[in-house]
Amino acid sequence: MLVHVPNLLSGEQVAHIRGVLSGTDWVDGKVTAGSQSASAKRNLQVPENAPAARALGDMILTALGQNERFTSSALAMRVFPPLFNRYDQGMNFGAHIDNAIRFVKGANTPIRVRTDMSATLFLTDPADYDGGELVIEDTFGNHSVKLPAGDLVVYSATSKHHVTPVTRGSRWSSFFWIQSMIRDEAARTMLFQLDNTIQSLRKQVGDSDEVVSLTGLYHNLVRRWADA
Repeated sequence: MLVHVPNLLSGEQVAHIRGVLSGTDWVDGKVTAGSQSASAKRNLQVPENAPAARALGDMILTALGQNERFTSSALAMRVFPPLFNRYDQGMNFGAHIDNAIRFVKGANTPIRVRTDMSATLFLTDPADYDGGELVIEDTFGNHSVKLPAGDLVVYSATSKHHVTPVTRGSRWSSFFWIQSMIRDEAARTMLFQLDNTIQSLRKQVGDSDEVVSLTGLYHNLVRRWADA
């Protein structure tokens, strides 16, 4: 499942994030790469424990919690604290699959996050750089993603993906992972489709008996499949 979440952040929020990041130190992006992906990763990243990263991450987490499309598609149990990366001219990230488990640093007992879904939040207008497309591979082929600043893409963390070389400008983004309450991707996809159908019907006919029945079915399926 690949989901586009438009306008997760406003233009003002994106500008604020970029302003803060402009005054922040960047390090080699390999610091969060696994053994396989480290050899393919050529970018810069804000350190995970940087105060700026934590504060900006909290802003993004708040926006996620208020966004109906993200909530419906992810059914999140845990969200890894958002990180920030940057691809300058000539930088890229070769084909890789994200680690299955991520550990949140800073706690006395590290919190484990199972990476069911990966997410990229674009922070640079597409007109300001060339290249830098996020290419996601699935059973239906390759999907090239390059979204407006403030837009989010969420996709299965089991997918092989890569970022093409930036040939002009600089591409900034936030990235993170989601552990869903619904472990099975097929079940999660069906629930997302069912919820979208219910919301569409509600706008057309209100809370009719059929809509109420479908809503009950949706929640009973969540009860059946969710780890919570």
